[in-house]
Amino acid sequence: MLPWKRALRPLSAFMLAVAVALVPAATATAASTATAPTRGWNDYTCNPSAAHPRPVVLVHGTLGNSIDNWLALAPYLVKRGYCVYSLDYGQLPGVPFFHGLGPIDKSAQQLDAYVDRVLAATGALEADIVGHSQGGMMPRYYLKYLGGADKVNALVGIAPNNHGTTLGGLTSLLPYFPGAADLLSRHTPALADQIAGSAFLTGLNAGGDTVPGVRYTVIATRYDQVVTPYASQYLTGPDVRNVLLQDLCPFDLSEHVAIGLFDRITFHEVTNALDPAHAEPTTCASVFA
Repeated sequence: MLPWKRALRPLSAFMLAVAVALVPAATATAASTATAPTRGWNDYTCNPSAAHPRPVVLVHGTLGNSIDNWLALAPYLVKRGYCVYSLDYGQLPGVPFFHGLGPIDKSAQQLDAYVDRVLAATGALEADIVGHSQGGMMPRYYLKYLGGADKVNALVGIAPNNHGTTLGGLTSLLPYFPGAADLLSRHTPALADQIAGSAFLTGLNAGGDTVPGVRYTVIATRYDQVVTPYASQYLTGPDVRNVLLQDLCPFDLSEHVAIGLFDRITFHEVTNALDPAHAEPTTCASVFA
């Protein structure tokens, strides 16, 4: 075996470890994903109320899916009177349950079609989008290039990789492993697209991070070990609010996965972003709200 091929082995193991870290619910099985109750979300008979007139579309992260990523946040929002929906996107052939791996521009097209479906079912003119990790960044392509700005009121990103990730500097090792970057691009395009400095992200952020007519909120955690540095998640532009979780509660130790899966302080801040006119201060006590 050629020396560079032997060298690729540890890199492959590293990327697999990264993939495991990105999995929102590593215990997903065929049975649980197929039969897991949605606890009131994805109800296409839901009628948005006067208090919450816009449906909320939840967009999972890399290696997530429409159920496992939202087993806590979706019921949280439903209980508060929102019509809530979630989609699967970025599927690869022969890879069940773990999605968000396909080319991100193609995933944005899936989001485009899904938002149209939700708006048609609810009769609403606009939707709000809440996404975790890739799911907080990918919708920006939809807003910028696919006409989504006319259909979306707000985008809330939970630990979104808006400017890519260095994985703590480890992505800088890719040039030292010939063929590794091409391997990623061929087999897991979304992972390649999310590396800081990728062609996809360069194009997405060219000309500014935001588009007119949409409110943006970014909720980041200081302890994010996947999207690094964590400040790269922040957006610049009008109608942007960047929030650091530890500024709301210094004792919150949630990292990249926990902030999206079950952190109720984050959830409270999500509701503030969805309904800023009735926002209440988010503190450590919000875990009981």
